[in-house]
Amino acid sequence: MTTVEHSGRPAGPVDPGRRERELLDTAQRYSFRGRIDTSAFSGPVFASARGSVVTDLHGNDYLDFNSGQMCAALGHNHPRILAAIQEACDTMLHAHSSHFNVKEIELAAKLGRLLPDPLTRSLFGESGADANELALLLARIYTGGREVFSPHVSYHGLSASARSVTFAGWRRGHGPLSGDSYALLAPYCYRCPLAKSFPSCGFACLDASFELVDAQATDQPAAVITEPLFSAGGVIDPPKGWLARLRELCHERGMLLVVDDEQTGLGKLGTMFGFTDEGIVPDIVTLAKHLGGGVGISSVTTTDAIEDKVVETGLTVTRSHSNDPLLCAAGSASIDIVVEEDVPAKARALGDRLREHLTALMERYDLIGDLRGRGMLVGIELVEDRDTKEPAFEAGNEIGRRCFEAGLIFSVRRGGSVLRFVPPASTTLDQIDQGMETLAKVLEEVSTAS
Repeated sequence: MTTVEHSGRPAGPVDPGRRERELLDTAQRYSFRGRIDTSAFSGPVFASARGSVVTDLHGNDYLDFNSGQMCAALGHNHPRILAAIQEACDTMLHAHSSHFNVKEIELAAKLGRLLPDPLTRSLFGESGADANELALLLARIYTGGREVFSPHVSYHGLSASARSVTFAGWRRGHGPLSGDSYALLAPYCYRCPLAKSFPSCGFACLDASFELVDAQATDQPAAVITEPLFSAGGVIDPPKGWLARLRELCHERGMLLVVDDEQTGLGKLGTMFGFTDEGIVPDIVTLAKHLGGGVGISSVTTTDAIEDKVVETGLTVTRSHSNDPLLCAAGSASIDIVVEEDVPAKARALGDRLREHLTALMERYDLIGDLRGRGMLVGIELVEDRDTKEPAFEAGNEIGRRCFEAGLIFSVRRGGSVLRFVPPASTTLDQIDQGMETLAKVLEEVSTAS
C-alpha cells in the first residue's frame, strides 16, 4: 500500500505505527473524549472488520465478542448488508419523510409479518433512544397518563427521555432528567433486592414495585418499559413468568407494556424476539442494534388500535432521516438474514458452546459467582467470595484489560463485576473455543496473582 503526495509522486509504504500516532494525536486534539475510556488514547486504532474479527492499523486481529456496540451481531460487513446498501446508493439514499418510499414500505411489511399479531404498525428512526422516546410518547398519548416506570437495572438510551428510564447507570451528573419517570425493583435473582428466592418469592419484586406504582401515580399511569433480558445492566435474565405477570399488572391498571427488544431481539437470545417464549405480546416493541446490520436504524411497532387513537390526536412524528431508504434497505436485508440464515438457531448453538466453557471455568474458579444469559448474550458475575457475593470489581476490570491485549473483546459491566459476551452470529465454534481459551488463560493469571 502506498500514499501519494500532493505533487503526485509516490510517498512510499505507510508506516502503521506512525499512522497510528498521527491519528491518536489528532484524536487528542479534536475528538470528544466523553465517549471513550481514556486508555483508548494509547491505541489500538481499528481499521477494518469482517465477520467476527476486527483488525487494527498494525494488522492485529481481535475476536469481537461484543459485536461492535452490539450492532454487528450478524457479523461485521455482512455481504448481504453491503449489497443492500450499494443498491440504495445506486437508487435513493434519502427521501422526504412525509412521503412513502419503496424501502420503507418493504421493511414495515417484513416486520409486520414477523412480529406476532396485533403488532403491525411500524415507524423507523435512527437510534434505540429515538425508538424508546417515541414508544413512551405513544403510550402517554394513548393512555392519557404521564408516569412511566422501568426496572432499576434497565438501559433504554442516553437521550433526555430515554435516560430518565435508564437506571443501569449513566445518570449521575446528568440531571435534571425528564419528570414522571420512576424505577421498579428488577428481577435480579442473584442479588434479590428483597432477599428472597425464586420461585418461592412469587414475584415479590413485582408486588412491591406495583405498590409503589399505585402510591406514586398522580393519575392514570402510562406504561412500563422493560428489556426482556437486562443486557447493559449486567446480563440479568428474569425468571420464567416474570414478563407475563408484569403485563397482567400493567393491564389491570390501564397501562401499556413497552418491550425494548433492541439488544435482545431478532434472534440474539435464541428466539426470534426476547419475549417470544413468554407467550405474551407487548403493546409496543422497539428494535435497534443489529436491525441495521451495522447501520443505525431503529423501529417502533404497535397495534392498529393504538396507532388509530394517537393519530386522531393530530400526532406527527418525523425527523430528517426517519424512514430513509438507505437505512430501511439495510434493515430489510438484516431481517432476511435473521430468517433465512436461522439466526435464532445459530444463537442457541453459540450460546451452548459458550456456556460449556464458562460452566467449566466456574467449577474451577471461585471468582465466578454466577453464569447467566440466553443464546449468544451470556455473562458471568465475579465475586470476591461466593457466600458474601462481594463484587470483584478490580478483578473484572483487570481481566477485561488483559483479554483485550490478548485479542479478545467483550464488555465489562456493573463497575467491572460482570463480563458480557455477545459474539456475532458469524462466529464459528472454533472461534468460541479460541476466545474462551484466552479467557481461561487470563483467569488463571488473575486468580494466581490475587
